[in-house]
Amino acid sequence: MKKLLKLIIILFSILFGLGVVAFIGFSIDAYDMYQEALEEKSMEQRIEEIRTKKGYITLDKIPVQFKNAIISIEDHRFEKHGAVDFISIGRAIYRNITEFDLIEGGSTITQQFAKNTFFTQERKFTRKIAEIFAAIDLEKVYSKDDIIEMYMNTIYFGDGYYGIGAASKGYFNKEPIDLTLDELTLLAGIPNAPSVYSLSNSEELARQRQKQVVNSMIEHGYLTEGEI
Repeated sequence: MKKLLKLIIILFSILFGLGVVAFIGFSIDAYDMYQEALEEKSMEQRIEEIRTKKGYITLDKIPVQFKNAIISIEDHRFEKHGAVDFISIGRAIYRNITEFDLIEGGSTITQQFAKNTFFTQERKFTRKIAEIFAAIDLEKVYSKDDIIEMYMNTIYFGDGYYGIGAASKGYFNKEPIDLTLDELTLLAGIPNAPSVYSLSNSEELARQRQKQVVNSMIEHGYLTEGEI
């Protein structure tokens, strides 16, 4: 029995060591990927392009409840954690392992913005680590309000609409600040899967997703039952 236990410990140690070596290797490749992106175009240049793009909407012209809706459904601890939310990552790893599928990614809003700003949408483990390097650098320079503002101006809402300004005008022919609670909670659910939840694809599915947004806002204290 002691020999078996010793063998198990040795095997576990070997596997753990191999895992650490592999992670270091992926991290080196990921850092190189991030540096290549910076050499192609600096962070400052990328941010300047985003902020000077026609139709960019500043935070003061976006309904506070839209910001709250996005935070509650995408990253409810956004204003409390750093560039990376290790609690969310741990939860995602546990869920993916227990359900034998890549269901949850655990990315923060900053990581999602980093991915959209620096990298392609290709799902690669190396890119996932690279976006962490980018997210950390972003939060060294820009505030949470800066990041959520830019995020809301760059996320895809389906039907060719990138950013809250284009989506608000395209779907409702309104400026974002004039959106109703029903409209903004409907929009907030689309970026999770634009091809599924875009209003031209299936308003029924979009409404189902909207219920998740509203329930999340209630759960995290942004809405009450009486306000719906």
